[in-house]
Amino acid sequence: MRPRTTRPARTTTGTARLRGARRLALLAAVPVVLAGCSVGGGGGGGGSTGDDEAAPEPSAAAPSLDPTVRVPPSPELATFYSQELTWVGCESIDPPEGVTGQDHECTTVQVPLDYEDPGAGTMLLSLTRLPATGDDRLGSLLLNPGGPGGSGVDYALQAGLVTSEELREAYDVVGFDPRGVARSAGVDCLDDASYEDFLTADPSPDDPGELQTLEGLADRLAQGCADDRVAPYMDTVSAARDMDVLRAVLDDADLTFLGKSYGTVLGAVYAELFPDRVGRFVLDGAVDLTARPATDVTIDLEQVQGFEVALESFVADCLTQPDCPLSGSVDDGIGQVRALIASLDRVPLPTGDDARPLTQGLGVLAVVYPLYQYDAWPALRAGLEGALAGDGEVMLFLVDLFTERAEDGTYRGNTGEAIYAVNCLDGRSDPAGRAAITLEDIEGSAQEMAEAAPTFGPHIAYGGLPCVGWPFEPAAWPEIDGEGAPEIVVIGTSRDPATPQVWAERLAEQLVSGVLVTYDGDGHTAYGQTGAGCVDEAVDAFFVEGTVPEDGLACVADY
Repeated sequence: MRPRTTRPARTTTGTARLRGARRLALLAAVPVVLAGCSVGGGGGGGGSTGDDEAAPEPSAAAPSLDPTVRVPPSPELATFYSQELTWVGCESIDPPEGVTGQDHECTTVQVPLDYEDPGAGTMLLSLTRLPATGDDRLGSLLLNPGGPGGSGVDYALQAGLVTSEELREAYDVVGFDPRGVARSAGVDCLDDASYEDFLTADPSPDDPGELQTLEGLADRLAQGCADDRVAPYMDTVSAARDMDVLRAVLDDADLTFLGKSYGTVLGAVYAELFPDRVGRFVLDGAVDLTARPATDVTIDLEQVQGFEVALESFVADCLTQPDCPLSGSVDDGIGQVRALIASLDRVPLPTGDDARPLTQGLGVLAVVYPLYQYDAWPALRAGLEGALAGDGEVMLFLVDLFTERAEDGTYRGNTGEAIYAVNCLDGRSDPAGRAAITLEDIEGSAQEMAEAAPTFGPHIAYGGLPCVGWPFEPAAWPEIDGEGAPEIVVIGTSRDPATPQVWAERLAEQLVSGVLVTYDGDGHTAYGQTGAGCVDEAVDAFFVEGTVPEDGLACVADY
């Protein structure tokens, strides 16, 4: 089984409740940086997968001066809300590659497995913080990088890259691994060899045999999660309730939160459950949480079209670069990428490793992942140059980099499993209670997906297969409007591949107090992206000074 370590910090991808998306390929979190760099941080504190787990020993810190901070929503949760944290060094936990420094502190927090039955068992969440560097500390800033399955511990350990100096002066930057993710009793459903089979499989079955193979791999993942202790409780509502425990034990009267991609789902659900505890919230790369019937494929179509838009933007930029391997018009360049992907279905490319040719599944991943960051586009140009010349080595390197595969064939972390564990629990029922994903649904929408997005649609349509046979019942899902919460800043990016801007527009409208900020730029999420200085300024002013951006603020990339 895979060790319980984690993948590097990431800008996120992701959304819950996407019925047809190939979630492993498109929603798994993506590294913030392509090469190791030295920033503050060590490792994270560890949770485990044992039975009932003890809370950390109480620290000598005095309890909160505000007695309302730790008031639980129900009496049976009092023991969780009253925990005192013991912060220690982070040396014992493996940090992301290239992360160095000793400024972070780590601990664990006890939460119930099942909030409907808090006495039935507990688990530990892993937590890290970088203490505020300024004299006028405002409290804690909780981060979530997305996924589902992204490690907030790894993300916060790279605080020097993912937050501004102003935020680090004003706030303790805090990251946590959500339940079942990474160090927080990370769900483990596949061994490394099986995970590789899942990654390399043909994502667009052309005949009954290929479909049977894909169904078998999806079922292996689903059944591999069946005996995991935490997997039945990895729904977003439970994770959002964990966030309120974290708020209390951090001694914050209100939660201050920066959520990216799937982190916007966590933030919106938290605002629905605890509107009176919402402090300054920024939801970046927002997800559309509009309730729709199971047969509605709007979200799926909009996402795959988002990837097409991102590819078009990449190709247009590529054709202006001296090292671009594409030629002709933008349509010509897109056609060359499509032809390459199609050719891999017939003849995988050599990579220098006879056991690992570049299959179509891997080739799609190698194109998709760099679209998440404008700064990764040169790497995609290099990969395409090699592949178009018949050499898949660079493309395979990109896949291994983004999926955190080591040279010995092991994978770091559990993002590939956690993303399904969350999405399948969150997305298996529509408001009428009908199972949201069936094989018939998937097959019925496959042609529509292919027509809407010729490059990626055929390879995304069958991505929901693991949820068809998911071994746990779906979790209850609240209607979300966040009524009673203060202003919540919602950000959307015009050429975001994974969370189209229209989703942010809808979420900002859905939230009673939503304030929309748009970014005319590239990449997944906006805050901290190259060229997004206008967004950065607005977000920092909101967090530090409480200045709410003008609703409808439109920022334009400055590359």
